[in-house]
Amino acid sequence: MRFVKMHGAGNDYVYLDGFEHALPENLPDTARKISNRNTGIGSDGLIVVEPTWQADAQMRIWNADGSVAEMCGNGLRCVAKLLYETGHVRNEEIHIATDAGIRVAWPEVQNGRVERVRVSIGEPQLTADHLPNAEELETLQTDSRLHVISAVSMGNPHCVVFTDELSDELVQELGPQIEQHRLFPQRTNVEFVRVLSSTEVQVRVWERGVGETQACGTGACAVAVAGALSGQTDRQVRCFLPGGVLDIDWTDDGDVHLTGPAAEIFRGDWSESTPTIRIANAA
Repeated sequence: MRFVKMHGAGNDYVYLDGFEHALPENLPDTARKISNRNTGIGSDGLIVVEPTWQADAQMRIWNADGSVAEMCGNGLRCVAKLLYETGHVRNEEIHIATDAGIRVAWPEVQNGRVERVRVSIGEPQLTADHLPNAEELETLQTDSRLHVISAVSMGNPHCVVFTDELSDELVQELGPQIEQHRLFPQRTNVEFVRVLSSTEVQVRVWERGVGETQACGTGACAVAVAGALSGQTDRQVRCFLPGGVLDIDWTDDGDVHLTGPAAEIFRGDWSESTPTIRIANAA
């Protein structure tokens, strides 16, 4: 099975090209096996890129634990890179169908290679229709501690926690507690945020179904929305994450744009019958 491993600001996924190759029957199980960093390729999850009548292409996402993710901003940028560089879609504006709706990507091309991509993530959703128990979410009790939070849906659920310190204890202990809190029946992604200025924030992310990751594109968008609504940041924010930098613009028309890198790590062949990988080439 041919694959390519890519990352956006350190948020790494294995990508399967359904335009050119047959796909495994049990994709959740494939995601679990491939994502294992000890016995598989190692990744935050699996993304499948396929033809569709709805748009230029379709992306489907599975987390490392095999659960479905509706959206992934870093993955969306890498899908745009894959589509452009393989020649499947050579448009300046690429329309990609996701479980959260159709999203638009604008690749930044240098010498025939996509280095960065700007993507439209859509309008943030702040209502109970998209955030169950939203009326209870101004504060959240975990481990006998009370946290003031903001809940934002960017097509997938996010819980943004503003804090003065981004410690391992805070992220790794409270992250899983908030992810699985009763107020989030579908679980949630969790962003811990330290505000540096009105235009810059430092962020660590606990992703639903994965754990702590190097970056989260939709999470960075949720942070910008929560920061602007609470008066702590402007609508244009630069997010510093462990894996890199993402630029967010909550535009006047309500759409949230995310800009950041998209990079290929390596590609090769994966055998499900025997846990071996043959590397075809390294980027």
